[in-house]
Amino acid sequence: MVLVLPDGVPESERGHSPWALLPTLPLGRALARAGRAEGLLVLPVRYGCRGWNGDRAGLAVDAARAADEVVREYGDVPVCLVGHGLGGRAALRAAGHSAVSSVLAMAPWLPTAESCEAPEPEPVKQLVGRRVMIVHGTNDERSCPDLSYRLAERAKKVNRDICRFEVHTDGHALRQHHAEVLALAVDFVIGSLFPQPYSRPVADALAAPPPLGLRMPLAAGFGKSLRP
Repeated sequence: MVLVLPDGVPESERGHSPWALLPTLPLGRALARAGRAEGLLVLPVRYGCRGWNGDRAGLAVDAARAADEVVREYGDVPVCLVGHGLGGRAALRAAGHSAVSSVLAMAPWLPTAESCEAPEPEPVKQLVGRRVMIVHGTNDERSCPDLSYRLAERAKKVNRDICRFEVHTDGHALRQHHAEVLALAVDFVIGSLFPQPYSRPVADALAAPPPLGLRMPLAAGFGKSLRP
């Protein structure tokens, strides 16, 4: 099971917008196609409220609630949380749910030290025992790539199964190298949920010590011949 978490906003009491799901549709479709033969289900998560809203961490709460619903409906199946922007932050935060086995956080929005949120760093202990990949564009002006690197660096100290790819010159939406990003996401998710090997770049990134495995460049043309 894949739960797709769309982007949100730091502060808002407004309800869920169906438009928020549109940017995640290509990724959801690519994952569904790649995992169809294995019985993979890909479901979007609809937030009760589009804001993270400080300590309430509403998007992460909604992600955990969606995982609860998966367990009730489908039983003991491994779940991969896939999120973009604040959805990426929600995926990382909700990784401690017992059903979650892997996390893909794309351009995760993380608070700066100057933000109105508490100065405590983002937690990483919930990532122990999970396969984790972070993907971030180096020209992202909305969510700071350096913050996701620092989180990955702290997480690597408690969980060896984490890697981070950098998409050079790409921005928050990761549109410039869209095909490569989709191929990377599919490779990680399918390799994490099913007994299939990761591509060599992903396997190398997971095995490499920091900083190499946390600053792995996404090569142009990635995905054209991932597996034999």
